[in-house]
Amino acid sequence: MTEQMPKKERMKIPRQTMPEQEPDVRNHNFKEVPLGLTEEQAVLEANRCIECKKAPCIPGCPVEVDIPGFIRLVMDRDYAAAARKIKETNSLPAVCGRVCPQEEQCEIVCTLHKKFKPVAIGYLERFVSDWERENNLVVLPEIAPPTGRKVACVGSGPAGLTVAGDLVKLGHAVTIFEALHKPGGVLVYGIPEFRLPKHIVQAECDFLAEMGVEFQNSTVVGKMDTIDELFEMGYDAVFIGTGAGLPNFMGIPGENLIGIYSANEYLTRSNLMRAYDFPNNDTPIIIGKNVAVLGGGNTAMDAVRTSLRLGADNAYIVYRRSEAEMPARAEEIHHAMDEGVQFHMLTTPIEFIGDDDNKVKAMECLRMDLGEPDASGRRRPVPIEGSNFIMEVDLVVVAIGNSSNPLIPQTTPGLDTNKWGNITVNDDTMLTSRKGVYAGGDIVTGGATVILAAGAGKKAARAIHKYLMEEVEK
Repeated sequence: MTEQMPKKERMKIPRQTMPEQEPDVRNHNFKEVPLGLTEEQAVLEANRCIECKKAPCIPGCPVEVDIPGFIRLVMDRDYAAAARKIKETNSLPAVCGRVCPQEEQCEIVCTLHKKFKPVAIGYLERFVSDWERENNLVVLPEIAPPTGRKVACVGSGPAGLTVAGDLVKLGHAVTIFEALHKPGGVLVYGIPEFRLPKHIVQAECDFLAEMGVEFQNSTVVGKMDTIDELFEMGYDAVFIGTGAGLPNFMGIPGENLIGIYSANEYLTRSNLMRAYDFPNNDTPIIIGKNVAVLGGGNTAMDAVRTSLRLGADNAYIVYRRSEAEMPARAEEIHHAMDEGVQFHMLTTPIEFIGDDDNKVKAMECLRMDLGEPDASGRRRPVPIEGSNFIMEVDLVVVAIGNSSNPLIPQTTPGLDTNKWGNITVNDDTMLTSRKGVYAGGDIVTGGATVILAAGAGKKAARAIHKYLMEEVEK
């Protein structure tokens, strides 16, 4: 395969399929499901890029990666340079290559997509990032001379990590304050090992630390120190990236029974605290045999696939709409189905039923039909009268969305929020109602994607740098 291959020939190359663990093997372990492209597959896939002049994939990327530029370097087999090209604008390439919904961002606007399958941009991003790390070719970027300015990033999820990475390169002193004992935010507590291995997230955080970012874990801003106190401590600007960590519940009878988890708690225990390895890791979790996960998003897929790996005999997705309305990535739905998850569509629970020990043993459900579209554009589920039935379950995970973490808004006077509790910002600069305070990610948008949070972090970093250099006096 050479770079001189005519474009018409390139378009005949089929999109490469990433090897995976077999479903009946992977549903019993927590190892990563996709195994990554081989070198030859990566080069072949890179050659599918026709290097179109307009490159619509670049504006399709929330963090503005020079996609044709890094793909050209893959064609030339200079994989480390390709990784560095991505890192010019993206601080988390190994993460984004795994969990970013490229099919809704850069790949959907790929010119090839008009007649063929788009270039597998995410697969290539993952390949070069892994190649650089595994071959010890990671090189620190150039760091500007110290500016004397200090920035506090509250939360170490994708938004906070992006802000920190961009600002430290510009010479600012950056400290990330993380409430939990490991950095990474939702990347470590919310996304399972089989989708995003923890060592990948740690490697990205270690890279930022080598660049000069300081991490202070187990620090709950809003309790231990407030935003105002951070300014008193000498920080010139603050970025809030605390995410959407407040779980939503259904508000139906029996929801307080033993064996009913929020998806946040269930996944945090399993992912970050490794409850699946109890007693080696001392955070036990209930192991259900008949597990119902309520919801149809990526979090629901993560939870139900986790329950299989923990030993469930039957793992159910219970969703009040049809598969066509499910917000989860098609890839995640496909993986869940292959692994043996059973889908109960057009179904909603109306009551949880407990045994004599107050443990959940069943739930009463209703069948649903789809009516007219609601505000989300999806058809509204309508209960079918008299369709009640009982489903036997011994573990329920509620994965119907999250609300923004309320702690910082509650402890920061003058910080405006909307009716959902999300911090309101200027969409172009991510500036809040407080001078020198910026915010981004799920605390602003509500639950969204890793790459959109990173994109918000990039906007905020740009604005913070301008603010620090133009308005803050030494």
